[in-house]
Amino acid sequence: MNASKTTTYTHPDVLTVGVRDGWADPVTDPRRIDWPARQAAALIPFTVAAGRPVNPFAPTGIEHGRNELGHWGEAVAADALVVTLDPDGCRWIVMVEREDGHGWALPGGMVEPGESPGAAAVRELAEETTLDLSWADWHTTTPRYVPDPRASDEAWIVSVLSRCYLGTYHRDDRAELFAVAGADDAARAAWVHADRYDALTSYLASVYRGTVFAAHRALLADVLNTDPSEV
Repeated sequence: MNASKTTTYTHPDVLTVGVRDGWADPVTDPRRIDWPARQAAALIPFTVAAGRPVNPFAPTGIEHGRNELGHWGEAVAADALVVTLDPDGCRWIVMVEREDGHGWALPGGMVEPGESPGAAAVRELAEETTLDLSWADWHTTTPRYVPDPRASDEAWIVSVLSRCYLGTYHRDDRAELFAVAGADDAARAAWVHADRYDALTSYLASVYRGTVFAAHRALLADVLNTDPSEV
């Protein structure tokens, strides 16, 4: 089934692999969900109509169902922005190429029950890039809705970005001290030139023939189009 040509869609993996591996709600009818509890815990308020959650940033093109996401309603993701400057003052950040073909993204993933978004960002960074920065100084920012291409009007993602600045390093020192490698669900990981968002997209296109994950385009544009010292 082509999700772009229907208003009702849930990917088969959600109800099979997702339920089996624990990343998807086993409940197939959202009217059976305890919505007051989920609404109380939501980072961005949302309404429920006739027992069905309403994406506050709808429409997405998929009116009913979960598309490719497992969680009915809001799901919280944590993303990690790791920054360093080279001796010329150029900004570099860590990114991963997603295995699912959705492009290059910040390291990140879903926040686990009982876990803070900041802790999740550090964990996901280590899992996807092998870079352990649990010792570093992290700053967690305000939650924001991200236009994830896997979302629907009844299942969506709110991202919490955590930022870490590693200072200025010589290129060789950075490669040695902060080496990255793709792991878990990241096909590869790399330091990417990112003085501004257009520099980031040009670098990905020229070096990797890659593009930025749709859910992270506006987020990265907002963050990168600032003074490097403020990130």
